[in-house]
Amino acid sequence: MSNNNLLAFGSAPFSRRHFLWNSGGGLGAIALAWLLQRDQASAAGSAPGSARAPHFPPKAKRVVQIFCAGGVSHIDAFDYKPELARMHGKTLEGKGENLGFFGQPGKIMKSVYDFRQHGKSGAWMSSLLPHLAGCVDDVCFIKSMFAKSNNHTPAAFQMNSGFTLNGFPSMGAWLSYGLGTENENLPAFVVLPDPRSLPAGGSINWTSGFLPANHQGVAFQTKGGAPIPDLDTPAGLAPGARAADMELLAAMNRGFAAAHPGDDAFAARLRSYELAARMQVSIPEVANLEAEPESIKRLYGLGEPANKGFARNCLMARRLLERGVRFVQVINGGIFGGNPRINWDGHENVKENHDTQAATMDKPVAALIQDLKQRGMLEDTLFIWSTEFGRSPATQGVGSPGRDHHPTAFTCFLAGAGVKKGISYGASDEIGYFVGENKVIIPDFHATILHLLGL
Repeated sequence: MSNNNLLAFGSAPFSRRHFLWNSGGGLGAIALAWLLQRDQASAAGSAPGSARAPHFPPKAKRVVQIFCAGGVSHIDAFDYKPELARMHGKTLEGKGENLGFFGQPGKIMKSVYDFRQHGKSGAWMSSLLPHLAGCVDDVCFIKSMFAKSNNHTPAAFQMNSGFTLNGFPSMGAWLSYGLGTENENLPAFVVLPDPRSLPAGGSINWTSGFLPANHQGVAFQTKGGAPIPDLDTPAGLAPGARAADMELLAAMNRGFAAAHPGDDAFAARLRSYELAARMQVSIPEVANLEAEPESIKRLYGLGEPANKGFARNCLMARRLLERGVRFVQVINGGIFGGNPRINWDGHENVKENHDTQAATMDKPVAALIQDLKQRGMLEDTLFIWSTEFGRSPATQGVGSPGRDHHPTAFTCFLAGAGVKKGISYGASDEIGYFVGENKVIIPDFHATILHLLGL
């Protein structure tokens, strides 16, 4: 290597390539530090985590996201394709038959459900979701979604963070960081997992990524018992002893903070402990669903065996939103694999799978939309219904009644603050294989969400 390609720092020579790589990384780190410091400075004078002003007047103040894990079949739920019936049993000529995860293309299969039009908008919906069909005049269907991956875990990461790789902040963390909370006694970002299990990737779907740890979603225990384990004071501990413990701990924390100024990790941990103390009073109240009228319990389907506890999560979401939580993520569907599957991953038999999953999701989600609307909350609450990808128009293997993963065209929908009602945006092609018009990549989907929030 010639001397022209070496740069010396002290006694250690660096190649030009090594120097430029290190300089680029250093400048990126400087830029990121400057951006974070600028945002922190703009919030100076307010308590950490408190509500902050958006960049411009928002349409939405809060968000609820229903995430249906596994890949809901757009062509069996929302996206009516008569051509599927005409092409039933034919091959996928010229479509690129290996988009599915398992690469086992079969023959085109017509929808396994009947479609008809609903509401004043005349939106097409299948018989799979009869309760959501009653909400079509309040929602905007996006029928031209496009995802990068046909694998559950990276596709779920992309829908929830914008990236297929883990380590990036999720949507709820963005809003916690950018807008804070309107109730200092509750987290800004709450996650209500499916009572049956966590989705692919687990808690990475609600991570704070490279943002401070206090912006990560707080996942409630939804299988029964206390929503947050170990939050209550241990039985048998006298109130006076408990108060003395807290005073001693606070003094030790103040001393440590004074000795280690600028320790952001420690400061974030202190804030989480302070929030936990406040939640000892607020969480039991918000989790007390028995305080709800019987008419509301019936609306959500509380106690119905088919709902598998998901109805409680949807009602809990509304109670959290009305008490100032900024972002509530409600997950329908859990771990992948197994038989029967407890998610929307209809590889073996799409009708059998979707019948089971829809019974858990349809009524509670429709009830949440209706409940927010009747309380006047839908006017400033953004409602997101999403899944990581759709399902293939062809069967997974010849003679199979199942459908494989399909990222190149699928459907999500929005409702509430600032969203046009009773419309569909974009379209897939004649059989729901590719986007036909107005492709919506997931970063654009997220940009729309942030715009409605004034960011």
